Amino acid sequence: MLKKENLLVGGVKHLIGLISPKLLASLYYYKATGKIMDWSNPKDLNEKILWLSLCSDTSEWTDLADKYKVREFIERKGYGDLLTKLYGVWENANEIDYKTLPNHFVLKTNHGSGTNIIVKDKSKLNIKATNEQLNKWLKMKFGWPVEPHYLRIKPLIIAEEFLEDKENVFSSSLVDYKVYCMNGKPEIIRVYHNRTKNSVFVETFDLEWNYHPETSVFSRQYQDGGGKTHRPYNLHRMIDIARNLSSDFPQLRVDFYEVNKKLYFGEMTFTSNQGTITSFTNDFLMELGQKVILPI
Repeated sequence: MLKKENLLVGGVKHLIGLISPKLLASLYYYKATGKIMDWSNPKDLNEKILWLSLCSDTSEWTDLADKYKVREFIERKGYGDLLTKLYGVWENANEIDYKTLPNHFVLKTNHGSGTNIIVKDKSKLNIKATNEQLNKWLKMKFGWPVEPHYLRIKPLIIAEEFLEDKENVFSSSLVDYKVYCMNGKPEIIRVYHNRTKNSVFVETFDLEWNYHPETSVFSRQYQDGGGKTHRPYNLHRMIDIARNLSSDFPQLRVDFYEVNKKLYFGEMTFTSNQGTITSFTNDFLMELGQKVILPI
């Protein structure tokens, strides 16, 4: 029998994805969870994320997952005050005029995950290396094949405001508030802080800000934050906005930042962890999944 860690290697993954994205998604799911994906009767949150991604109409997801175009949606919803300042948009990194940018900012591509460059001091930036990295990211086919809505995004580079929380004394990174919504109803808030390249501290709170470590599986990558994150100043507004933004979707995660008591929109994610979430317990994944009503 093939070992799980050897299922998706080399050109085999590419070939399987070309033949059947659902089969490749099933292998990803099995590798992460050790369970067989049930396409005919998905039950837990991971299964329903994968089913929605590959078996439903995801055309609207594309613009909302696009880190540039989603800004228009947020404006139309009346939440323009939540957006960071936008300094520029480019199709090629060599078009960037760094002289027009402030001393600190963030460069990112609009179609990927983790494709960010934080610039805290422009005078120390290696522009040649930065442009090479950005152009490399632009060519990346992010989303293939289990998140096809990302593949339809036209890759761009954007420069945005650098957020610095001067009131944050316990986290080395911005505190990231992720509101998981099922059928337009916020259910829980997952908090990420003290993020490094290989690990992050996580905490799960209910809407009244009670800590629920029993919902989580902690590991070297996802470490227990101990419920120490203070209740956000804008908690109720965060929940109300997440409810509004998610109202038309079976499930959606809406991310926020709170910096110096001001609320900022982060992103909208339809396929958390590519439908292979392992940092929630199986029971909690099932509980959340039962709240997701799939389209007929």
